[in-house]
Amino acid sequence: MITGAHFLLYSKDAEADRTFFRDILQFQFVDVGGRWLIFAMPPTEMAVHPGDGDFVQGHADHPMLGAVLYLMCDDVRATIRSLEVKKVKCSPMVEAEWGITTTVPLPSGGEIGLYQPKHATAIGLSANRT
Repeated sequence: MITGAHFLLYSKDAEADRTFFRDILQFQFVDVGGRWLIFAMPPTEMAVHPGDGDFVQGHADHPMLGAVLYLMCDDVRATIRSLEVKKVKCSPMVEAEWGITTTVPLPSGGEIGLYQPKHATAIGLSANRT
């Protein structure tokens, strides 16, 4: 039985990005040794989007599908304001039929998505059928 999901976020400066998730976003974590932090995630859902087949990352000797991380929120404008107080400047918001989105810069130079969905979400549904 599947009991959870473990996302890998590849970073050019993992230490700085771990600190960001710990101190700025205040995600709970376990330290599995050597300052290697594994973060608890908020409730999560997954969508499968069509791709061109070239979005892969090698891991454990296998070409794994690439992924894009979007954190979800109830009020993207309020979340952006709370990040600005912590000196984090998000990209300009984009409003689409499916939601309002921005990106959050990480210390490594990478970005993650942040969005307020306008569509139904799977948050709260059971992952397994009974």
